[in-house]
Amino acid sequence: MAWWLWSVLGIALLILEIVTPGGLFALFFGVAAVMVGALEAIGLAGPPWFQWILFAVFSLVLLTVVRRRMRGALAAKGGPVDELVGETAVLLEDLPPHGIGRAELRGTSWQARSSAEAQLARGQRCRVERVEGLTLWIRPE
Repeated sequence: MAWWLWSVLGIALLILEIVTPGGLFALFFGVAAVMVGALEAIGLAGPPWFQWILFAVFSLVLLTVVRRRMRGALAAKGGPVDELVGETAVLLEDLPPHGIGRAELRGTSWQARSSAEAQLARGQRCRVERVEGLTLWIRPE
C-alpha cells in the first residue's frame, strides 16, 4: 500500500476517535496506520503483507501498553465535570429555596438545584457546590 493510503486511513481513524465517545480504541489504530505510512514513506515498511503485520503489531502494542496508562491518567484526573465545582454560575431565572431552575456556566445553560434556604433571584451569581449528572448544585456567593 502507498504511504498516503496509510496516512488517510490513520487520519480517518483519528477523526472517528474524536467523533465517538470515549472508548480510546480507534486512536491507537489511527496512530499505528500513520506509523506504517511513515515507514512506507521512507522505504522501511516492506511488501504490503508485511505492512499489514506491522499495522496489527503496532495496534496491539499501543492498545495493550498505552491505552491502560491513558485511561488511568484520565480517570485519576477526575474529568472536566469535577472542574466545575467552585466556579461561579449566573441564574437565568428565579429559584425558590431547594428548587430547580436554570443557570449559565461557561456560556452553557445548565439545570441548577438550589441548596439555599432563601429565594435566589434571576441574574444572581452562585457558587457550584457539586455536579450530579447534568445538574449543578448551587448556593449563593
